[in-house]
Amino acid sequence: MATREEKMEAFGQLLDILDELRVKCPWDRKQTNESLRTNTIEETYELCEALMREDNTNIKKELGDLLLHIVFYSKIGEEKEAFDIKDVCDSLCQKLIYRHPHVFGDTSADTAQKVEQSWEQLKLKEKGGNKTVLEGVPASLPSVVKAHRIQDKARNVGFDWEQRDQVWDKVQEEFNELKTEIDRMDADKMEAEFGDLFFSLINAARLYKINPDNALERTNQKFIRRFNYLEEHTIQEGRSLKDMTLEEMDQLWNEAKAKGL
Repeated sequence: MATREEKMEAFGQLLDILDELRVKCPWDRKQTNESLRTNTIEETYELCEALMREDNTNIKKELGDLLLHIVFYSKIGEEKEAFDIKDVCDSLCQKLIYRHPHVFGDTSADTAQKVEQSWEQLKLKEKGGNKTVLEGVPASLPSVVKAHRIQDKARNVGFDWEQRDQVWDKVQEEFNELKTEIDRMDADKMEAEFGDLFFSLINAARLYKINPDNALERTNQKFIRRFNYLEEHTIQEGRSLKDMTLEEMDQLWNEAKAKGL
């Protein structure tokens, strides 16, 4: 692997290239924070997909794309005389040192959970102690990720089940409340209770150290594989899915399942 000097040289080359692009390329020159934002979100999802597949080639590629965006935003900040890439790095270093007193200070934290609790407590002390526990959860996070983050932050200040299996009573309670509203056919309350049930299931996932977003994506991919199998075999028979009975589709679905798809 590369030496520290080689890494610094590579990063310096990236900065030099972007400086030149910002001057000489019409597309790069016209970009703003707002015009780049959507692309940044897209690049983040592409990295997540590569991570899910453990595809190191594309992980490297997508990390590069995200790094470009970080450097790009920093360049725009520099042009506005607001901040530059050094300020970004300095700010990050200061935060990492401050929030790891067990490494850079004289406190101790011998488990990952204690580190997380210390991290949250230190965050609350920032901004003069005016920061609330859940203030740091971005409003724009996808709902599943946001729910998991909310629950994790609450746990770090002691708001959690004493025993993780207690969560199943809550799941059952929310399921019963949803079923009651389904029987009443109250659309608004059905949605609210479904949200409560979903939230409690995400809580269960957290307690059992299951990433709910990853779990759902695995199921998405499994459904896609099996449905593609069904569709491919239907096409091979010269038929359309619309022409098949549910029983025929179920048979092909079970074949796909038996093949481990």
